[in-house]
This record gives sequence, structure tokens and C-alpha cells, in this order.
Amino acid sequence: MTVRRDFQESARCRPDLVIGREELFAGARGQLAAGGSVLLHGPAGIGKSTVLRALAEEYGPTARTVLRCSATESESHLPFLALADLLGLVLDEVSARLPAAQRTALESALTGRGESSLQRDGLALRLAVLSALRALAADGPVLVVADDLQWLDPASAELLGFAARRLEGTPVQLLCAVRTEGQESQEYDRHLRACPPGTLAVRLGPLSRAQVAQLLDLRGHGGLPRSTVREIHRTSGGNPLFALELGRALADSPTPPRPGEPLPVPTSLRALVLSRLDMLSVQARRTLLVASAGARPTPALLRAAGRENAEAECAQAAELGLLATGPDAPAVRFAHPLISAALYAEAPAHERRAAHAALSTAAFDPIERARHLALATTGTDPEVAARLAEAAALARDRGAPSVAAQLGLLAARHTPADGSPGPQERRLAAAEDAITAGEVDLARDIAREVLSRASVPADRVRAWIIVIDTAGHTMTEVDAVFPQALADAGDDPRLLALVHYQLAWRALIVEGDFTEARQAAAHAAELAARGQDRRTELLALAFQAQTETLMGHPEAPRTIKRALREPQDPRVACHHNGAGSARFRWLVMGDQLAEARTTVTALLREVRRRGSVESEVHFLRGLAETELRAGHCGRALDLARDSLRLARDSGIGETASAMLTSLAEASGGDVDRALSLAREAVQHAEEDGDQMYLSRALGALGYAQLVAGDPAGTVRALRRVRSLELGLGITDPARGRWQGDLAEALVRTGEVAEAQDVIDVSREHALRLGRESVLAVLDRSEALVRAARGDREAAVAQLTSAQDRLGKLGYGLEEARAAFALARLRGRGPGAAAFDEAVRMFRRCRALPWLRQAEDTLAALEPDPVPDRPEAPAVLEVLAAMERQVAALVVEGATNREIAARLFISVKTVEATLTRVYRKLGIRSRVDIVRLAAARRAR
Repeated sequence: MTVRRDFQESARCRPDLVIGREELFAGARGQLAAGGSVLLHGPAGIGKSTVLRALAEEYGPTARTVLRCSATESESHLPFLALADLLGLVLDEVSARLPAAQRTALESALTGRGESSLQRDGLALRLAVLSALRALAADGPVLVVADDLQWLDPASAELLGFAARRLEGTPVQLLCAVRTEGQESQEYDRHLRACPPGTLAVRLGPLSRAQVAQLLDLRGHGGLPRSTVREIHRTSGGNPLFALELGRALADSPTPPRPGEPLPVPTSLRALVLSRLDMLSVQARRTLLVASAGARPTPALLRAAGRENAEAECAQAAELGLLATGPDAPAVRFAHPLISAALYAEAPAHERRAAHAALSTAAFDPIERARHLALATTGTDPEVAARLAEAAALARDRGAPSVAAQLGLLAARHTPADGSPGPQERRLAAAEDAITAGEVDLARDIAREVLSRASVPADRVRAWIIVIDTAGHTMTEVDAVFPQALADAGDDPRLLALVHYQLAWRALIVEGDFTEARQAAAHAAELAARGQDRRTELLALAFQAQTETLMGHPEAPRTIKRALREPQDPRVACHHNGAGSARFRWLVMGDQLAEARTTVTALLREVRRRGSVESEVHFLRGLAETELRAGHCGRALDLARDSLRLARDSGIGETASAMLTSLAEASGGDVDRALSLAREAVQHAEEDGDQMYLSRALGALGYAQLVAGDPAGTVRALRRVRSLELGLGITDPARGRWQGDLAEALVRTGEVAEAQDVIDVSREHALRLGRESVLAVLDRSEALVRAARGDREAAVAQLTSAQDRLGKLGYGLEEARAAFALARLRGRGPGAAAFDEAVRMFRRCRALPWLRQAEDTLAALEPDPVPDRPEAPAVLEVLAAMERQVAALVVEGATNREIAARLFISVKTVEATLTRVYRKLGIRSRVDIVRLAAARRAR
């Protein structure tokens, strides 16, 4: 076997380390496995070579011969160089099998001993390359791996394309990569035409922000703040090479860029993107500098900033590829964000300040004018600081807290030390805006800077609270902060209220003590009322209400009313820890799903308007939970995935979002994904010492294991939940709703007595609190206990009642689960209609994992005796509902895979259903179904 291995790198390019390319990997793998070819294309630095190497390494071992070449621009003028890379090492192996004229032409081209050329030996060379590849393929599969096709010398490109177009039917595959700048690039079309027929073209697009963060972390730049990672993503345009170079430049830089300033652009990238800048006139270059300094530059803005010939100079830049052109786009847009950043970084400091000074009077938006004024000014200036503070307030009102944080930091920088308000107060306001925007690392850095400078108790306590807030659910990491915050608060009730409110959270998250948490919240509310701090008082009352709700405390409704009394603070009204959130939780737990959906939808709309990231993550989860309870599993899954994406992007609420998404995946998505997310949530909660979310995460794990067919795993997980909630003092079974799943799993594992105990204890609390849906679910589980003890008649009656009550309450998925349990209890004969009903309900809910369970259970039951072959007119009447649907789609000509997709079932279920259809109808194939249906129509 002859295999070229010079392409390999010293370190293996593992496919699992190629970030953000999972879908295209799957498509390319399928294409290669089916014997096809793949062409990767995209702009420079997008990762084509990385993906190419990973695919070649993964698929190369399946080929007998691997031929490789990787061209470079500097060598593209050398004729036949790429051909020599591809065939040079196999020439001796194939030359004897080539006709004499072809062998002579090929040897001359590859060895340089003759003067072969396409003009003189064109046909012989073309046929020689084709014959050589066919000869290699006769001994086994051949994989041709070619990187940077755009730099192939013209002669090699012509010969490879000629052969590729004629390789159909031979086991020769091409895996190639070519640089293209646009989706409709003519270069891409030309290279695709030079590939074998049916080649799969895969365009590599930019990475998402989360994927850029993952890439930076993998390459040793994982300590960067999220706000910096976001700026790297924006500046790089999601290009992996650009992002890594920017990350390296930041790591090498002694000081990070100041707020409002772009990232440092390394020389390597400046040279790459600004190579055409020298072709611009001096005036055009200055115009582009002003454009790079502006947030949303337009020709009108540039003219107002003193660039009189802006249109002509922008047209010149567009011809050079520096600016993007669009027929209906009034904005001046750089062809890539990095061009703007590099142009700005290349300019001297005085030219940048001049550009900002011009824009400070030309910009139409007051926020932009203030920002440019700050960047054009050096030193402290109270007037500039005041304008920036006003702009920050305006950005906050517009729902742009990230912009407000940047402007606030600029205001602090220009505020004199003796100013009023002072620089520390403005820094703290910026930190609070950063928290709202989800930039917790930036907020924490600001707070620690304030603590190193401030001596005023109010400023210090406020900074300590920001440090605690940014810890999220990892409050054990800031335990040492509380004594210092209490010492700084002294006997000031306003400051003490802030600290005791955080102590209430600590009692709940770290200690897992609901009673202590409730008392601390009540004390914080009392202190805040004495200090006339209505905002903290409302937050403390809302927290107290939520704690009482989870405890099943009788005071919960009264506390919620207190938290909702006027006057309200608009910042608290829609806060994820505010009274609106407490009321939503009460509605969900009290089975008022319609009102809960209306409430949380309004809250979500408002926090999105305000730009509050943590609250948005929280209310996305709340809406997803409401939809899940209502049995809208597809909608719930979409919302949960949105919440998880936003949580991971911001680093806020990841454990809670992973837990909720696990529940949604197990109900309406992928069970393996549900198990993975639940285990991730359990691990994070344990690492954080978060007792509250540990029980929720274990509840999600137990449910996913139940859906996956692992009742023993469910029992292990949910027994831990039962023990945890007993220790936490949680008595309301509507909090986690795990009790019915535990009882069902215990019945499946034969531990019927313990199942009945779980039901009895939970029912007592549910009756006390009026949790009707919980009671119905417990009845469903108790029916399984009765069936296990042999009382089938009572079990059927109890299941029927539970299904009816759950349907009336609007719990679609729980209703379907009751119908499924009833069908299994009745068996195939009398239960056939019940199975059809359960399948219909699961399909209506888009509860795909449960739907597969129902269909697989039905398929596994003993089939009915095969009847005599019916007359054609009665062909469909002898089939069950699912069988009729499958048969009808067969008549339409649908494949098994198409039937599975249309009916939301597995291909395996389609095959099992068809087997039953064949037996019932006394036929042997799909063709017979079509014939019977045709005979029926003919009559």
C-alpha cells in the first residue's frame, strides 16, 4: 500500500477539537462514507485547513491510497508542482500500467527531465493522470486531499479537474479546500466544476460568540473577560484565525484597552487586512479613519465631520475591497470588522483624537456625541463627565446597559477626584449596569478597583454587594466578604439591609436552610423600611414570598400581596427576584397555567426592553417551564435551548438553564442530550455547593433516566432528591414534581411498598396546599401500585379519572402519560384504542421520546392472529390507526425514512408497523399494499 503521509502534522488534528463545525462534519462524513467527494470553501482564516486535516485524518485510514498536496501562493507559478506532490511517490507503482505515450508525458512532467507542457502533450498528460488514478483505484479506494486549491499551479489544476470530471464509477474521492470570499464566488463555481460529479460543497461560516470563547479557551486564552471575548468576536467577525491572533495580542499587551477603545490589532493581522491601504489617497485614508471611529458611519455623517468628498473616497475604498457595497445600504460598512479595527490601530493617537473631535459635533445621537467627546478629551473635565453620565442614563433608559456601563466608566475617568458625584460613585453605577448587561466579570473588576480606592462606607458596601452579586450561585467563594461588608455597614439600616438581603440568599444556596433564609429576608425588609430604601425592601419581600411558597408556608399569599403593594420600583417590578417573579412562581405551582404564561410573557418582554440579561435568562426558563407543564413540548424545547444559549454566552444561570433544558429534551427532544445536561447540572451544583439547585438537577436526571428506560437510575437520583428536600424544609410537592416519577420507577423496580409511602406522604402535603395536578399525578402512580398488587379494575378506574382531571387542568403531557399507562394496563386487545389515543396525544404534544416509547411498546406486543386475506374494499378497515397511516403513505410512494419524519416516529417503528400490516393483509411487500389499494379504488 502506498500512502502519502507528509501532510500530517506532529500533533493529531482531532475532529472533536474542531470548534463549531459539528453539523458540517456530519454532512461531510456521510458524503465520504457514501463514496462521494467534498469541497470545503470560505474566506481566509475561517478554518478550512483545520477541518480538512481533521476529515482526512478520520477518513484517510479507510482508503488504500491517500494522495496529498498543499499549494502556496509563492509556488503557484511552478508548472506541475501540485501534480508532483500528488503522484510523485506513486509514479513507479503505476507507470508500468500506463500506455507508453502517457507514461512518457507523465514522467517528463513530474521529473522535469523533458520539456513536457500542456500545449505540447496536453491530451497525453490529461489521459495519463486519469489512467494513473484509475490504476491506483483498481487496487483499492483512493482519497485525494488537496488544500488551498486557489494556489494550485494552472497546469496541475487543469489536469486534476480533467480527471476528476471523469472518475464517476471508480473508488476515487476528492477532499479539497479552496479560499472564496463570497457565497456566490465565481472562483468557487470554477473549482466546484473541476470536482467529480455530485461533490458536496460545504461553506465554512463564522463561529458564534460561544464558539470563539471555546476556541480561545482551548488555545490558552481562557482567562479573558466575557466582555473582551464579545469584542474579539465582533472584531474578528467570528473568523477563528483572526480571533486567535487578537487573543494573543491581548495576552501580550501589558494593559487592556480602555472603555470605548477598540482591541489592539497585532502587526500580522494589520498586514493581512491593510495590504491595499497604501493604494488609497491620503484624504481617502483620513475619511476611512473617521468611519472606523464612528459607530454607524454614513456618507452624511462623514460630510458633517468635515470629509467633503466622502462619497468619492468611499467609492475608491470599495473598489479596493476595503468597504462593502450594497444598493440599498446607506451606511458605510467595512468589508470586515477587522479592517476597521486595524485601520484605527494603525493611526497615530493625535489623528484618532481629531477624528473623535470631529464626530463629537457631527454625530446625530447624543450618546454618540458624548462618547466621541470623551475619546477626544484628555485628563479630567467635569463638563465632559456630566455629559457622559447623562448619556449613560439615556442608554440605560433605551435598554442598552452595556453601552451605559462603558459610558459610566468614561465618565468616571473624566471626573475630578473632588467631584460630586465622585469617580467611585460613577464607577459603581457602571458596574451595576454591567451586571444588568450580563457582564459580571467586568462588574467584579470595577467593584474590586473601587474597594482598593474608596473609604466612604456607602461606596464600600455597594462595592461588596456587587462582588457578592457577581458570584451568582457560587456564594461559597465570597464567604469572607460578608464580615467585611457588615463592618463597613456599621449601624446604617440602609446599608445593613443590603447585606442581610444577600445573607438570606446565602442561607438558601449555601446552607440549604429555608427557615433561616426566610427570617433573614424578613429582617432585611424591616431594615430597608427603616432606612427608607423601597427597592431593597421590595426585593427582600419578594424573596421571602418565594421562600414561603417553596416551603408551603401559609404566609406566602400574604407576603406576595405585601411585595405587590404600591409604591413599586420599576427596577424591581420586572426583576427576576422581584414580586412579579414571585407571583409567577405561585401561579405555576397553583395550576394556573394560562395566567402564569401571560405573566411571564409580559415580564420577559419588559426585561428584553431593558436589556437585563440575567432576568431574560430567568424568564425564558419560566416560560419554557410553563409550556412544558401545558404539554407544548416543542415550544418548551425551543425556549429552553434559547435560555441555555444565553446563559452560556453570559455565564449567568448555566446550572438552572441546563437543568430546565434537560427536562425539555427528555420530554420533546433527545434523551441522551437530556441525560448529559442533567449530569452537567448536578456536577455544577455540587461544585458550587448549591443545595437548592442540586435537588432540581437531580430531579431532572431522574426524569431523564425514567424516559430512557432506566428505572433503577431514576430511583437512585430521586431518593437523593427526597432526602435533600426533607433536609431543606421543602414540603410543597409542586416545586419539583418528582414524586410521581419516583413512585412509578419504584413500581418498575418492584419496590411497591416504598412507592405507596412516597404517594401517601406527598398526597398529604398536596391536599393541604390544594395542588390538584400533583394529586392527579399521584393517583396515576397509585394506579400502577394497585395494578402491581393485582387490583387491575381499581387501577383502570383510577387511571381513567387521573387522565380526565389532568386534561381539564391543561397538563397535556401528564394527560398523555396517563393514557399511555392505561393502554399498557389494558394490553393489546382491549387497549388498542387506548394505545392509539396515547400516540395521538404524544404527537399533539410533540413529546417525541414518549411517542417512541408508546410505539415501541405497541410493536413489542404479541401480534393478532393473521386473518384470511381480505377483499380489496376492506383492505384498510382491518388495520389499526397507526397502521392505516403508514399504509396510506406507502401508497403515496413515501420511503420508510420519509414516513418516519412525517409521523414523528422512528424508522424502526415504521418497519415494525409494516411487518404487522403484511401479516394482517396476508401480503409480502410494499408493492402488494399499493396493488390492494388500487384494486379498492377500481371498485
